[in-house]
Amino acid sequence: MGILLFILGVVLMALAIAVSIALHEVGHLVPAKLFGVRVPQYMIGFGKTIFSWRRGETEYGFKALPLGGYISMIGMYPPGRENQGGRAGGTSPFQQLATDAREADAERILPGDENRLFYKLPVYKRIIIMLGGPTMNLLIGLMCTAILVTGFGSYQPTATVSTVSECVQQVSATDADSASASECGAEDPVSPALKAGLQPGDVITSFDGEPVTGWEQLSSMIRDRANQTVPVTVQRDGQLQELQITPILTVRPVMDELLGAYTVDSDGNLETVDVGFIGISPKTELTPGTVGEVLPTVGQSLERIGATLIKLPARVYGVAQTLLTNGERDINSPVSVVGVGRIAGEIAAHDEIMLRDKAASLVSLIAQMNLMLFVFNLIPLLPLDGGHVLGALWEGFRRKTARLLGRKDPGPFDPVRLLPLTYVVAGSFLVMTVILVAADIFKPISLL
Repeated sequence: MGILLFILGVVLMALAIAVSIALHEVGHLVPAKLFGVRVPQYMIGFGKTIFSWRRGETEYGFKALPLGGYISMIGMYPPGRENQGGRAGGTSPFQQLATDAREADAERILPGDENRLFYKLPVYKRIIIMLGGPTMNLLIGLMCTAILVTGFGSYQPTATVSTVSECVQQVSATDADSASASECGAEDPVSPALKAGLQPGDVITSFDGEPVTGWEQLSSMIRDRANQTVPVTVQRDGQLQELQITPILTVRPVMDELLGAYTVDSDGNLETVDVGFIGISPKTELTPGTVGEVLPTVGQSLERIGATLIKLPARVYGVAQTLLTNGERDINSPVSVVGVGRIAGEIAAHDEIMLRDKAASLVSLIAQMNLMLFVFNLIPLLPLDGGHVLGALWEGFRRKTARLLGRKDPGPFDPVRLLPLTYVVAGSFLVMTVILVAADIFKPISLL
């Protein structure tokens, strides 16, 4: 049964990925057709075509490698200088690449297509077409987040004690493992919570004479009252009990809330802070949110994803090192679509996770995946959508500047001239994808 549920989870996530890719390309397709650009192909995947069908002037289909999708629009590349009465380029390999790309693009242009070319569109229309795909991913992420927040809710920490630590582990700035140590050392002091008599299940109702309204307020008071003996009121088995507790001043690692990982300085040492600490963890409860919380939640996710993408090359390099050295993979390392599918399968197959929680987890994965695609595709590098948007903006700036200065029109933005950089970027993304796929197969992350 577990294997069947695992397969079901993988299949559901694969379908969600396929639908997300398909809708991304629809986001490009619809405005392209509305603006009159001829679109010969709409494809999900890359490589050899598995099957396809034609509707009107567009061929729709699926290809062998389901790692993305594309629509082909005619007139992506303007004519070269040699076709505009200018000086022809040289005969370098890069120039040959440019020539081949222009020829392949020109072969798709049919009689009557002269006014249906992508590069002839006004700048704002090209930007709308290129932003259509990422916008679809943003809308999917927004919709899934709305379902998650208002329908399922999110797990929020409460003032109910979940666990009580036996000791206060000492954290070393030069030893990252010490921040997540689970066993008490000989020199680790007894935790104030255990010494005070706190027990799992206790509901902390007041701390130092102040009513406790939630975990954030409670943890803030604990941090600010190091080495102070304060009264604590807890509700246990329906009865109120008065205890005395003395938070200990200890060094704790600083958590990066965006990345969900401990922060380190330029030397690779943990960043730490001296705070009051008692040694408890809160119980979490599934709490439905309101519509007003959806946009802030999406904003936080986008901020976290953006911070992650900035460090993506370095983090992928770390994954490659783990593969080569057979080391332990960081649970916070990036994953490929293979890893996302595997995580979905594990969640679906886990016996101790309720069906509601499984559904919420899968919706959360779909939301985060689409928000990541939104941010990733806005990176201002070709061949990504953000690169085309930046090129169109640059063209608009150059043409407007030329008009103001009374100079000759510089012409349309020419992506062909950036083909070497485009191939480097595409190759880099391909290498990172191969590394992550290999890691997800041979060194998979297990969240459970």
